[in-house]
Amino acid sequence: MKSILYVLLLVVLISCSGSNDKNAGKNGEELPAPVLKYGLEIEKYDVEPGQVKRGDFFGSIMEDFGVGANQVQKILKASEGVFDVKKIKIGSQYEVWREKDSVGTAAFFVYELDNLNSAVVALKDSLYAKICHKEVVPVLKRARATISTSLWNDVQKAGIPVMMALRLSDVYDCTIDFFGLQNGDSFDVMYEELFSEGEYVGLGKIYYAEFTHAGKVYNAIRFNAGENSSVFWNEKGESLKKAFLKAPLNFTRISSRFTYARKHPVLKIVRPHTGVDYAAPSGTPVVALGDGVVTHRGWAGGGGNTIKIKHPGNYVTSYMHLRGYAKGIVKGSRVTRGQLIGYVGSTGLSTGPHLDFRVYKNGKPIDPLKMESPSVEPVSKEDMPAFQAQMERYKFQMDSLGTMGHLYRYLDILK
Repeated sequence: MKSILYVLLLVVLISCSGSNDKNAGKNGEELPAPVLKYGLEIEKYDVEPGQVKRGDFFGSIMEDFGVGANQVQKILKASEGVFDVKKIKIGSQYEVWREKDSVGTAAFFVYELDNLNSAVVALKDSLYAKICHKEVVPVLKRARATISTSLWNDVQKAGIPVMMALRLSDVYDCTIDFFGLQNGDSFDVMYEELFSEGEYVGLGKIYYAEFTHAGKVYNAIRFNAGENSSVFWNEKGESLKKAFLKAPLNFTRISSRFTYARKHPVLKIVRPHTGVDYAAPSGTPVVALGDGVVTHRGWAGGGGNTIKIKHPGNYVTSYMHLRGYAKGIVKGSRVTRGQLIGYVGSTGLSTGPHLDFRVYKNGKPIDPLKMESPSVEPVSKEDMPAFQAQMERYKFQMDSLGTMGHLYRYLDILK
């Protein structure tokens, strides 16, 4: 009996010693995991990079790598709805992954969509296409600079990504006149830089900033207060944004101002023009001045194609002579500040492309150029403790970055 038990035990030990681990070698040693890119084992392929040249198209590139026309048609079919290989652009980078066999069979086509995304197309066996996204690592940094020439130039001289100039001007667009910056003005900002595979790929979020202009310090603290559309606040919890933009479009010039006595360019009679005409090329995007609800979208007689939006505080804005409307804009639509709603045109009684823009307060017309934009609601009393705690964390982290360089985004201090 003992001998039988001994034999059974020996069999169990032998069976357990045989490893099924795919990463185990012949002698049982642990092998390194395969290196993957786009989900493919790099060591199994030879990668041949290329660039789309004038006259190239997917079929011609495939022909160079031995993929026939019939197979190309099957690949096109399999890629539908994921990546249109017929729309590859001149100058774009691509790779052809070839198997390490005797003929170097082309197995995958990898097309760079941008610096973070690539389309991967299988060329043989099970045909498919997929979009691969590179992992992005946010790194927390601090940047400081003093203005001596211009914000743009001084950001560059300080070795800060140039997009920071645009980002700061956007954060403070309702607070600081960036055309009136003075020598000695300065900023100190805590923000993210984004990296992928060790390379810088762009700016991430700004968390905290101090901009000193004409001797006054303007703070910007990132804080999401419920559904409030404002993101940046000062130390008192007041929004840095106004409820309304300065204008609903990028315009060439003002062709007619608010007045109660103007000779109409078409009717040739004197009558009130209680709005502002912004001259701009036909098709220029028109955006909502502020958050609100569309109350009219359609023809309005002499106003042509018109949109009217009701805003909080008994404000109504009107956008006339539009060429057309943005997708999804209908009566009852909720829109946000800066959202595309239509395009400059010359419909109705109009002598050329322009936007006739009007603002009403409590039903009465007011001059858009003299109107003081209402403020966004401040941080609520309920949210104020969380806001103040976050502001203090940002300040502490800012001081830490002054001596520690940069830190990774996953630190608890920002959670």
